[in-house]
Amino acid sequence: MVTINLVIKKKLAVKIVTYLKKVYPKPKSELLYDTPFQFVVAVIMSAQCTDKVVNRVTRSLFKKYKTPRDFAKAKPVAFQRAIASIPFFRVKTKAIIATAKIVASEYKGVVPRIESHLVALPGIGYKTAHVVLGELYEQYDGIPTDTHVKRFARRFGLTTHTDLKKISHDLETLIPKRDWKYVNNGLVLYGRYICPARPHDCRTHPLTRVTGIGAGILQKPREA
Repeated sequence: MVTINLVIKKKLAVKIVTYLKKVYPKPKSELLYDTPFQFVVAVIMSAQCTDKVVNRVTRSLFKKYKTPRDFAKAKPVAFQRAIASIPFFRVKTKAIIATAKIVASEYKGVVPRIESHLVALPGIGYKTAHVVLGELYEQYDGIPTDTHVKRFARRFGLTTHTDLKKISHDLETLIPKRDWKYVNNGLVLYGRYICPARPHDCRTHPLTRVTGIGAGILQKPREA
């Protein structure tokens, strides 16, 4: 991680976002779903888990559970068994069923489109809420920070924080709101397919060339 002043941070952020807008112009999650609430469930399940594993589980899970009411009626033990390969499956089962009951009863089965309503639901925090709002409603009122976003924001000196929400707010300060939608999706795909967390040589990577930071440095494993 490098330490740089605010003016340089903003210039770097512009360079990074310009690249992301060009390469990943249409933000779209790689999580599979057919209904809006299925996407909420997939995002909750994806915490500390790869999209690939989540999609493998939901391919069969979503054949049975489609609407909030379907998930609300799920038997916890059976649901836990169905998602047992997902990290923290017991905690996530409890959150998913509880959230489904609230959405089914208080929101008539419609996923809320207001951040404060979403973060009040079990299993949904700032990151999850803004991923959901962006994907389902093309509403980008915040920048979600996951492990990929955290890694690159710190690597390129855009933040010194480790708390995900604080990193989001740092990025929101540096980047014009009109471009917020490109950040999470772009950095996730960049980290997934170009610059993964495992140790490797980053000298030829696009963002290394664009920012001039990290040339000749081996990318370190994911930070705690």
